[in-house]
Amino acid sequence: MPDSHLPPAEELLSIAVNALGGSERRGQITMVQAVQRAIEDEEHLAVQAGTGTGKSLAYLVPSIRHSMEADKPVVISTATIALQRQLVDRDLPRLAEALGKELPHEPTYAILKGRRNYLCRYKATAGWPEDDEQDQLFDPREVGATGRMVQRIQEWAEETETGDRDELVPGVNEQAWRQFSVSAQECLGATRCPSGAECFAEMARSRAGEVDVVVTNHALLAIDAMGDIPILPEHDMVVVDEAHELVDRVTSVVTAELSESSATLAVRRVGRLIEQPIADQLQEASEDLKALLAAAPPGRVDELPEVLGLTLALLRDTSARCVSALGPRGGDKDDPDKAGQRKAAFTALDEVHDTAVRMLEAYGHASEEDRAEVVWLEGATDRRPPALRVAPLNVGGMLRDRLFGDRTVVLTSATLALGGTFDGLARQWGLGDKGWQGIDVGSPFDHPRAGILYVAKHLPQPGRDGLPQAYLDEIAELIEAAGGRTLGLFSSMRAAKAATEALRDRLDVPLLCQGDDSTMLLVKQFAEDEATCLFGTLSLWQGVDVPGPSLTLVIIDRVPFPRPDDPLTSARQRHVAAKGGNGFMTVAATHAALLLAQGAGRLLRAQHDKGVIAVLDPRLATARYSSFLLGSLPPFWRTTDPAIPRAALKRLSTED
Repeated sequence: MPDSHLPPAEELLSIAVNALGGSERRGQITMVQAVQRAIEDEEHLAVQAGTGTGKSLAYLVPSIRHSMEADKPVVISTATIALQRQLVDRDLPRLAEALGKELPHEPTYAILKGRRNYLCRYKATAGWPEDDEQDQLFDPREVGATGRMVQRIQEWAEETETGDRDELVPGVNEQAWRQFSVSAQECLGATRCPSGAECFAEMARSRAGEVDVVVTNHALLAIDAMGDIPILPEHDMVVVDEAHELVDRVTSVVTAELSESSATLAVRRVGRLIEQPIADQLQEASEDLKALLAAAPPGRVDELPEVLGLTLALLRDTSARCVSALGPRGGDKDDPDKAGQRKAAFTALDEVHDTAVRMLEAYGHASEEDRAEVVWLEGATDRRPPALRVAPLNVGGMLRDRLFGDRTVVLTSATLALGGTFDGLARQWGLGDKGWQGIDVGSPFDHPRAGILYVAKHLPQPGRDGLPQAYLDEIAELIEAAGGRTLGLFSSMRAAKAATEALRDRLDVPLLCQGDDSTMLLVKQFAEDEATCLFGTLSLWQGVDVPGPSLTLVIIDRVPFPRPDDPLTSARQRHVAAKGGNGFMTVAATHAALLLAQGAGRLLRAQHDKGVIAVLDPRLATARYSSFLLGSLPPFWRTTDPAIPRAALKRLSTED
């Protein structure tokens, strides 16, 4: 029965903090109060909480209290595996023990991932249609390495109790794992599968239905919200941590693609199950697609060329004929192997058919304002053939209707108030006309005293021809002043590698570059040796947590706008402009502000950290949009005088 006589959330927080040996922080108390109020008022809440606020505890305490009061689980969604593991391995066990005596029972929790993340017992022991890319895409060494990984998975399958891929250490590549996992669409279902009674994915779902707190990720949250069949247990409250990532993760989930491999996979899977002439029609359409993709230039496809329209229509129609030829979807109940093959064929055919339909429907609108989706051709890489992709121009409507519709949602991150307001992200989330509040609970850091934001106003604007020599000189002088201890965040991998090559012989300190080794090992090496510098790109902008003197200087080479030729962001900009908005500010500047704030957030990770953020791009001081970008950053002490950060860094290096 729901218990309405539970201690107030603030009191529970105080008990938890004391039990964990910490001290209450003003921002943490403010956040607990705001989350509790949002629950009571059934109103959505956006909370910006700086590093060191203790926001995990601030949302977990009122969430657990609500779960017990409502007798329903709450869902916590994160963007990264690292935060999921922190919650499940550290925060929740300690909190459950601390609050166990104050609540009707000790809080329980479980982690839930997409079906692909769990070993499929049936697939591991039975014959299954091959879905690997052709071996010729891999050199012999890679095929041999994959074979050894397959053997390791087989050995692990005999002893694992969870079937969770993340427990397989060291990890395995996608090609090996696919031979032991199925998607939700391919799954036979627990009642029809011979291994259904001992299915790892079903056991994880069952555990999630019995606990107070379910920890998941943004992708699964989106799949659950957008799909017709629920994956998560029934719930009326969601906390979205790392909420600045929500739109990108949801967009990834609802982006579809057509490629030579997706079409030929459908042909292979359906080949022996239907009459050959019908399968041959799909094969011919697949070959037409392959030839078209090989000849077409990469980039956005704003108008539908006749040949592409005919090819898409042919894929749509031939895949539909194959589906019809397969017969009823529920057939072969008494033959699991045959049922598995048919389910895999239906899945591949549906993907080809539905994606072709979606791409055709992306065209034919009277105006740019009416367009809902964008289609583009992704060029070939060393690892992937070219692919045609389709994505929505806006996911706010989906989120508004499916995620925010009938539950309370708390969205939190260290970076949400861009340009000093939550409105930009709220629009992207579809919250414009919903009842919601935004609150910034601040940070425990004294930013003006702990950090300097230096903008190199005297440097030339960045160009497209790599890093100017003046930028390399500036980087070298700053690193020399800091005695190493530098995280270099670059807008592209090419720039990071160019800077590394140019400066390795020039500097007397070790210089690591992303790609030299696994990112995790590089960050570990960087953290352990104070003199070391680490250069890299996107994952370092958001994924590095190195407190202490090993990181006293963060260098950002340029304002991280999306590439002008990025198909999705450029299409979104144009779409906003067509509707009367400012496409540049709404899309490009918002993207840049988020990344810039995340990058600047790498500097202060612990209470006694000090240092400098050096932005080499003078546009942060001179451009008309600079106030918006600066308003998205923590309130560091600002300067454009190059002598000031150098003196500060030299002083810090001698103090330590």
